[in-house]
Amino acid sequence: MAMLRSLEPEWLDTLPPDDPRAQHSRRDLRRINGLMGSAAFVARELVRGSADGPPRTIAEIGAGDGTLMLRVARRLAAPSGQVRAILVDRQPAVSPRTLAALGALGWRAEATTADVFDWLAAPGGGPFDAIVANLFLHHFEAAPLAALLALAARRTRQFIACEPRRSRIALAGSHLLGLIGCNDVSRHDAVVSVRAGFHGRELSALWPVAGGWVLRERAYGPFGHAFVATMDGDGMAGGAAVR
Repeated sequence: MAMLRSLEPEWLDTLPPDDPRAQHSRRDLRRINGLMGSAAFVARELVRGSADGPPRTIAEIGAGDGTLMLRVARRLAAPSGQVRAILVDRQPAVSPRTLAALGALGWRAEATTADVFDWLAAPGGGPFDAIVANLFLHHFEAAPLAALLALAARRTRQFIACEPRRSRIALAGSHLLGLIGCNDVSRHDAVVSVRAGFHGRELSALWPVAGGWVLRERAYGPFGHAFVATMDGDGMAGGAAVR
């Protein structure tokens, strides 16, 4: 029987960015992202979703400290022109060093402190080639998550999400993070994240039906759950095709 989805507050969301426990937990998240292979997955999907090479405009919602996008940038082929990247989070956690590292790769990156719903709904922001969400969507109940995805669908031609997989194996793994030096915040939040994670076609069911999207949703690695929505290049109408 599948685990029922349940949401609880995560400790990292309640701590200021300069809190030592929060800083330790963000370092833990970099290792967890590495173990999950999130940067490699996102980079592959960004290339796969564009016939003209890597996208030129990318936004990451719930970007945290921005290091996931930096890892993605390092994996992509050097662009012929600058890539514009917007890192959106409600806490100002992106360091000048991370922005400088993205700049050295030819990316024009900026960090934006904002509520994701306000940012997605704001007029005049322009469309993005891709919007990325990493370990972020599981924070929302179904109704607000559906609203978030509907807003994102109006701002991009490709949406990529890497989330925790809600499974017994992933839950067991989340209880073992102390073995790699994760602190109390990370250990607590990992268990909470898995219980709030996804499986099957749960995210596909929340994506807006109209608009000609191709949806792919699957498990990846031992602990991850991936969702990718790509606007059909032929301008397909009449709904979303699930693959």
